[in-house]
Amino acid sequence: MKICVPTMGDRGLDEMVSAHFGRAPTFTIIDMATNEVRVLRNESEHFGGAGHPPELLANTGADVLVCSGLGPRAITMFEHSGIEVYVGASGTVNEIIKAFQKGMLQEATNENACKEHRH
Repeated sequence: MKICVPTMGDRGLDEMVSAHFGRAPTFTIIDMATNEVRVLRNESEHFGGAGHPPELLANTGADVLVCSGLGPRAITMFEHSGIEVYVGASGTVNEIIKAFQKGMLQEATNENACKEHRH
């Protein structure tokens, strides 16, 4: 299983989660089977590139996105890509992975989507 976390930089497991999914500077991807950690720059349209962040992450083979929060449009895009999304994450990537493994995060729904991103 590959877990993706939107992050503030390139410090891998020690990096902090980004509070804003789509505008996260980086995405940290952890392969739980091999313990490989990969940091991917956010080169989506939010940063002058092409495509939306969910499309970018679908191309990485990610199975799960764990984040602080995100809007309903992003949730729908991840659902269509077959990527599960969990919200409520805070702290470092390492802390977030532990919280996810303990079942402490909520599955993302339209009801718990960020209110300011309802478009």
